[in-house]
Amino acid sequence: MSNSSSMPQFLLLAFTDRRELQLLHFWLFLAISLAALLANGLILSAVACDHHLHTPMGFFLLNLSLTDLGCICTTVPKAMHNSLWDTTTISYTGCAAQVFLLIFFLGAEFSLLTIMCYDRYVAICKPLHYGTFLGSRACAHMAAAAWATGFLDTLLHTANTFSLPLCQGNALGQFFCEIPHILKLSCSHSGYLREIGLTFFTLSLELGCFIFIVFSYVQIFRAVLRIPSEEGQHKAFSMCLPHLAVVSLFFSTATFAHLKPPSISSPSLDLMVAVLYMVVPPAVNPLIYSLRNQ
Repeated sequence: MSNSSSMPQFLLLAFTDRRELQLLHFWLFLAISLAALLANGLILSAVACDHHLHTPMGFFLLNLSLTDLGCICTTVPKAMHNSLWDTTTISYTGCAAQVFLLIFFLGAEFSLLTIMCYDRYVAICKPLHYGTFLGSRACAHMAAAAWATGFLDTLLHTANTFSLPLCQGNALGQFFCEIPHILKLSCSHSGYLREIGLTFFTLSLELGCFIFIVFSYVQIFRAVLRIPSEEGQHKAFSMCLPHLAVVSLFFSTATFAHLKPPSISSPSLDLMVAVLYMVVPPAVNPLIYSLRNQ
């Protein structure tokens, strides 16, 4: 059975059936997306124009802002369109594009957060080697590796998911296209197991990155506490806290969204949690970095 002929479109989960609340969702998403576009645009402009920000952390922050813009531009415009025009449909091609771009930007963002943790580790624990370990060429290679990792990850997941025959209807239990909800519509056991294997491989890599981040921050805090002056400790913490806050927001919302107990799962809770980890971080991340850095 061909997907393109048997499944011309999917039905996304609506936020509400009441017209007044649909318009409220539209205006709320418009405000959040404009805030995210403005904040991340300002960071891109500041890093590009101010030579004082031409540092490894500034370079990685620029890349992080690009991933945040990509994430919010992938899901929010379609949700706004559906709320404004009182519809829930998305084409098969549009759904595939949404999945591809979403995994691409999220994968690149996860890798960039890990690299930024390495930057903080070297800056505080090995400051004399900072210029050697994080030269311009090394930074470019690490950023390219982050984007390439996201591309390879999304290519494997998207190609496998949208090659599966779908025979369980076309209703997705989310306001955007997400692989777990698409897999529920599949009637191919082997394809489902293949996607589970790919997911397990991806999660293994992400777990390794998470362990690296935790280990790095243990070493960072130990080094900071050995600094004799209170002013030096405050400066070191100011360097790390924005990144730690962004990492915590990213991990906590994504982990709760995908690992919450089935007993508390409901469509309304799933929608709220999805907004927390897909829409809020791109708007909040620039604010977090701006509050702690001139």
